[in-house]
Amino acid sequence: MSHQAHHQLARDFFAAVAAGDLPDALLTADMTADMTGWITTGGTMDKARYQYLIRLLAAMCDGPLRFTIHALTAEDDRVVAEVESEGRLIDGAAYRQTYVFVLRIRDGRIAAVAEHYNALVAQEKLVPLMAAAARKLERDA
Repeated sequence: MSHQAHHQLARDFFAAVAAGDLPDALLTADMTADMTGWITTGGTMDKARYQYLIRLLAAMCDGPLRFTIHALTAEDDRVVAEVESEGRLIDGAAYRQTYVFVLRIRDGRIAAVAEHYNALVAQEKLVPLMAAAARKLERDA
């Protein structure tokens, strides 16, 4: 698989996260069935838990997050993305986060996502909103 194809997988991933969901359709086309996630404040998780956290993040936002990809580097079975997000939270506060994502590729699909970010920003801005966002997801389900 070419570096350009790896870059496109990463762009598709960020478009889905910005939309607030990693639907099974994306997972079928671009992600493996046994995909795993890892986040700075939560460690390793299975696909379903990672999908839930993407929806939870969207529920904490008043509108979609905007992702700016500053750099994509593809080599062997991975893509490393330097990314920044910006948006507004449901409490009206501005939210801006910096990340380094490492996407592992297997058979042309994303098999693992490691999401490194500023834990202090997440704790200060997101943790206070998690319970309300989880209730919103339950109501909408």
